[in-house]
Amino acid sequence: MTFPEWTKPGVYGTLVGAVAVSIVGFSWGGWTTSGTAQDMADSFAAEQVTLAMVPVCLGLSEADAERVEILATLREASNFQRRKAMMETGWVTLPGTDAPSRDLADACLAELALDGS
Repeated sequence: MTFPEWTKPGVYGTLVGAVAVSIVGFSWGGWTTSGTAQDMADSFAAEQVTLAMVPVCLGLSEADAERVEILATLREASNFQRRKAMMETGWVTLPGTDAPSRDLADACLAELALDGS
């Protein structure tokens, strides 16, 4: 069986084109693998849970009898130490967990706006 003369260059062109389209698609086209998409979805979900829990953190802070002293301590702490101080208050521990959430501490500190008050 004989193949036409253009078969070999046609197959090579198809392979090179497929590789080029793949490179362009994943680099600039916005294509992702399923693993990358799952990681992005997990990250987005975690951010949304944190944002949803900020009102709970603020509610816990308003219900705390020692709120004034704790806020004074947070104001006195340097920006570097505020997150740790916030985590020690217990306001940023998600329900069902034992450890405080670092992301929730940052979000709650931003909502409290300690620098502006």
